[in-house]
Amino acid sequence: MKVSRKWIVILCWLTVVFEGFDLVALGASIPTLLDTRHAGIDAGGATFVATISLVGVGIGAALSGPISDRFGRRLPLIACVVVFSVFTLIFPLMPTVALMGLLRFLAGLGLGGCMPVAVTIMQETARANGKAQSSTLTMTGYHVGAVAASVTALLVGQRWEWLFYTGGILGLLASLLLWAKLPETSPVIEARKSADTEVPKVHVRDVLRGRYVRITLGLWVAAFMGLLLVYGLNTWLPQLMREAGYAVADSLVLLLVLNLGAIAGLLVGGGVADRRGVKGTTMFWFGAAAVLLAVLSIRIQDQLLLNGVVFVTGFFVFCAQVLVYGFVGYLYPRHIVASGMGFVSGVGRLGAIAGPWITGLLVVAGIAYPFGFYVFAAAALLGVAAVAVIPRPRESTPEAADSVPPGSGKPVPLG
Repeated sequence: MKVSRKWIVILCWLTVVFEGFDLVALGASIPTLLDTRHAGIDAGGATFVATISLVGVGIGAALSGPISDRFGRRLPLIACVVVFSVFTLIFPLMPTVALMGLLRFLAGLGLGGCMPVAVTIMQETARANGKAQSSTLTMTGYHVGAVAASVTALLVGQRWEWLFYTGGILGLLASLLLWAKLPETSPVIEARKSADTEVPKVHVRDVLRGRYVRITLGLWVAAFMGLLLVYGLNTWLPQLMREAGYAVADSLVLLLVLNLGAIAGLLVGGGVADRRGVKGTTMFWFGAAAVLLAVLSIRIQDQLLLNGVVFVTGFFVFCAQVLVYGFVGYLYPRHIVASGMGFVSGVGRLGAIAGPWITGLLVVAGIAYPFGFYVFAAAALLGVAAVAVIPRPRESTPEAADSVPPGSGKPVPLG
C-alpha cells in the first residue's frame, strides 16, 4: 500500500486525539452522573469507574506493543480503535455501576493500545534523526482531543451521553479511514514478504535482557514520573490553586494555560531533542519542570506573572514525559521497538493512577498546598535521575539498532 507520509501523520495523530477526548469526556460527565444518580452511581462508584478505565488503558498499552511486533502495526491499531469506539458508544446504555466499570475497562484496553502503536509508526516513518519530534508532534493530538471534549461538553450540557456517542461514532469513522489509508510499517511483515530476508524473531523478554535492563528500567521510571505529573496536575491543579488562595475562575483559566504551554512545548521540544540529543534534552526538560513546580509553591500576586509561570511549567512538564517515548526508537532494534514502546507506556500508566491518588490524599489531609507542588517537583527530579542512568543513544546513526541480530540479546550500539 503506497501512501504519503502526510496521511500517516494525520492518522496517527488522530488516534491520539481520542485519548485526550476520552479523559475529559469522562471527567466532564461525572458531575452530571452524580447529580442524576445514573445507574445508582455515587462518589465511590465514580472513582471505581475512572480508575478501572486507567487500569484498562495501562494493560492495553502493555499488550499492544508485543502484539504489533508479531503481527504488524496496521491491523492491531485498527482493532484497538474499533474496540475503544464500540465500548465507548454503548457505555451510556449500561444500567449498573459494575457494567459501566466493565465497559470502561474494555474501552480502556483499546484506547491504551492506540498511542504506543501510533507513536511507533510515526517513528518508523520519520527521517533518521527525527524520532523525538515525530513523538511530540503526535502527542499534540492528546491536548487537541482534550480541548475538543471540553467544547463538546459545553455544547451538550446535561446530556452527558452525547460525549460518549460522539467519541464512539468518530472512532468508528476513523477506523474506516485507517483501513483505507494506513500502510504497514512493521519490519517483520516487510521481511515476510521478501523471500531473501530472514524474518526476525520477536521475544518480549528481549527488552529485559543484557544491557537492555538498564535502558528499560530507566525508561519505565521516567515514564512513571512523567505521567504522574501530567495526570496529577491535570486532575488537581485547580484545587491546588484554590487552596493557595486564588479565585476559582482563575484556577480554571490556569488549567487552560497549563495545557496551552504543553502544546507549545511539544511543538518545540522534539525538534530540540533531535538536534541537541534526546538524553540531555529530556534531563533538562525534567529539571526545568522541577524548578518551576517548586516556584508554584510560592504564592504569586501578579496575575500576568502567574500565568507566565504556569505556561512555562506546562511547556516543560508535558513535553518531558513525551520525550521519554522519543528515546524508544533510538534505543531498541526495530523488531522489538513496539514492545519497548508498549511497556514504557503501560508502566507509565501506573504513574497516571498514582499522581491523582497521591495528590488526592494530600487534598483530604488539607496539606495539598504547598506540599502537592513539592511532591511534583520531587517526581520531576526522579525523572532526571532515571534518564541519567539510560545510556546515551547514538542519535546520528539510529539505523545501527537494526543491525543487532534478532534474539541475540546484544544491546543497541550506544555512544
